[in-house]
Amino acid sequence: MSAIQEVETIQRALRAIGGQGRWLVGLLLTVGWFLLPSLGLAAEGTTAGPTEYRDIPYIGSRNLVWIVAQLHLLLAGFVLGVPIFAWLCEVIAWRGGEKRYDKLAKEFTKLLTSAYATTALFGGILLFLLVAFYPKLMNYLTDVFFPSFLLYCLLFLLETATLYLYWYGWDAMQYGKKKTLHVFLGFLLNFFALFIMIVPNAWATFQSSPVVIADGTAFERAWAATWNPTWWPINIHRLIANVVLGGYICGAYAGVRYLSVKSPEDREHYDWMGYVGNFIGVFGLLALPFAGYWLMREIYQYNQQMGITLMGGFLSWLFIIQAMLIGVLFLGSNYYFWLGITHRIPGSEAKYRRAMLMMLVSLLLCLAVWMTPHSLVASIEEAQKMGGAHHPLLGVLGVMSAKMTVSNLMILITFMSFVMYWRAGKQDTAGWAKLGKAVMGAILVLASITVIVLGIWGYFVPAIVRINYFSTSQVAIVGFVILTITPLTALLLKSSKTTTEMVWGSMPPRAGYALVLNAVMVILLMTLMGYARSSSRVHWHVYGVMRDTSPYAYSPALGSASLIMAFCTFFFCILVAFIFWVATMGDKYKTAAGAGKGELPHGIPAMAGGAPDDRPQGLGREKEF
Repeated sequence: MSAIQEVETIQRALRAIGGQGRWLVGLLLTVGWFLLPSLGLAAEGTTAGPTEYRDIPYIGSRNLVWIVAQLHLLLAGFVLGVPIFAWLCEVIAWRGGEKRYDKLAKEFTKLLTSAYATTALFGGILLFLLVAFYPKLMNYLTDVFFPSFLLYCLLFLLETATLYLYWYGWDAMQYGKKKTLHVFLGFLLNFFALFIMIVPNAWATFQSSPVVIADGTAFERAWAATWNPTWWPINIHRLIANVVLGGYICGAYAGVRYLSVKSPEDREHYDWMGYVGNFIGVFGLLALPFAGYWLMREIYQYNQQMGITLMGGFLSWLFIIQAMLIGVLFLGSNYYFWLGITHRIPGSEAKYRRAMLMMLVSLLLCLAVWMTPHSLVASIEEAQKMGGAHHPLLGVLGVMSAKMTVSNLMILITFMSFVMYWRAGKQDTAGWAKLGKAVMGAILVLASITVIVLGIWGYFVPAIVRINYFSTSQVAIVGFVILTITPLTALLLKSSKTTTEMVWGSMPPRAGYALVLNAVMVILLMTLMGYARSSSRVHWHVYGVMRDTSPYAYSPALGSASLIMAFCTFFFCILVAFIFWVATMGDKYKTAAGAGKGELPHGIPAMAGGAPDDRPQGLGREKEF
C-alpha cells in the first residue's frame, strides 16, 4: 500500500467517527497505522506453527539482548567478585584484631549491596527478553537444563537471604560467638555466589561446546550437558576475572573518594583502600592470562575450526585490541606501584628510579610485541612489496610463541614491581640476607632467560609441542618464581629495619585517575571478550546442533560491534557511578575528635608484609620491626 492510499484510508476512518473525541481517535489510528508494519513482536505469532523468533523495531532483538546480557554479566562479575576479598578482609580483622580491615570489608560490602538489586533487575530483564525473542532456543535449553534452572532459583534465594543477614547484621554481630557467626555467613555468601556463577556458565558453555546427551532422566541429561569441555575453563576464567573487576572497581571507588575528600584521616583511609583495590586487581591480573590460555587450549581441542576463527580468522584482531587493553592495565598497575614508592615512601625514588625506568621500557617493548598482528590488511600493491600478507620482519612477532613469551615477561615485571614496593624503605638485617637476595636474583634471571629461550625454540617445533609443552612450561616457570620469591621476601622483611616511614594520604591526584583508568580498561576488556566468545559460534545458537535462522545469523563486523561495546562500557560506568553515589549518600563527616581511632590505615597492609601500627593517629607512620 502506498503512502497516499494509507492517508486516504485514515481519512475515511476519521469521517466515520463523529463527536468531539474524533481528534484523539484519529491520532491513535495514525500512530498505530504507521507502527503496525514495524512491530515484529506479534507478526510471527500469526503464522502456522510455533514462533521461533521475534524482533523489535529500530534497535533489533539481538542488539537489545546483547546490551542487557553484557550489562548483567558486568554487574554480576562485580557482585560475585567483591564478597571474596570483603570476607578475606573481615577474616584478617577477626583473627588479627585490626579494625581497619573490618572497616574496609564493611565498605566493600556496602558497594555490594548497592549493586545487588541492579544486577538482579538486569538478570530478570534478560530472562524476559530471551523468552520473548528466542522462544525456540529457550525451550530447547529449558528441556536440557530444567533441573539446574530450579537449582539456580534456590541458590538465588539462599544468596539473597545470606547477603541481607551478612550486611544488616554487621554491627550486631561484632563480638564473641556472634562475630564467628558473621564470618560464617560471609563464607556462605561466597559459597552460594560461586555456584550461582558456575551453574549458568554450563548453559552458556554448552552453546559453544555441546556434548552428546544420552537418554535418561532429566537430571542425567542436565548433568551430561553441564560437563561440557569448556565448562571448567570458563568457571576458572570468570572467577579470576570477577576478582580483577571487583578489585579495580573498588580501587576506582577509592580513587574517586580520595580526590573528593578533604580531611587528612579520610585521605589516608581512601589512599589505603585504593592500594588494596589495586593490589587485588593485580593479584588476579597475574593469573588471568594463564586461565585465558587454558580456555583457548580447550577450545582448540574441542573444535579446531572454532579456535582458528577466534585466533586466526576474522576475530583475531580482537586479540590485538585485547593485548592493548591488558597492556594498559599492566602499565597502569605498575605506574600506581611506582607512584607509591615515590610519594608514600620518601627517599626511595632515587634508589629505585633506574629500576622503574628499565621496567617501563621493558613493559613497552613487550606490549609492542604483543600488539603486533600476524597478518596485515593490505592492498595488492602493498602485499606484493611485502611478499604476502605477512610483514617480512614483524610477521614473526605476531604468532603465539612470541605473544606468550612477552605476556609471561610482563607478569614477571609486574610481580617484581610489587616486590620492589614491598621492600622500599627497609634495610635487611638477617645474616643470610645477601645469600637470599642472590638466590632470588638468580631465580629471576634464569627464569626470564628460560622463558625467552622456550619462546624462540617454539618457532622450530610443531604447534602441538609448543602448545602442550613449551607454553605450559613457561607458565609453570613464572608460577615457580612467584611462589618462591614471595615467601623468601617475607622472611627477609620479618627481621628488617625500617629506614623510611610510610606516609598515607600523600599520593598525587593522578594516582586516583590511574585507578579509574584501570577500572575502565577492565570493563572494556570484559565486553570485548564477551563478544569474542559469543561470536565464535558464528551462525549457531548451539554449535553444530541448533542453527540460527533469524535475520541476525551473522557475526557483526568489528566496527559495529565496537559501538555496542563502547555503549555497554559507557552505560556500565554510569551505573557504577550511580552505585557509588547511592553507597555514599548516608556518609557523614566525622565531627568528634579522634573518631575512628585505631581504624586508620597507618603502616603497610598485612597483605604487603607489614605490621599494624600502634602509634597515635595523625603520624602516618609505620611501626619499626
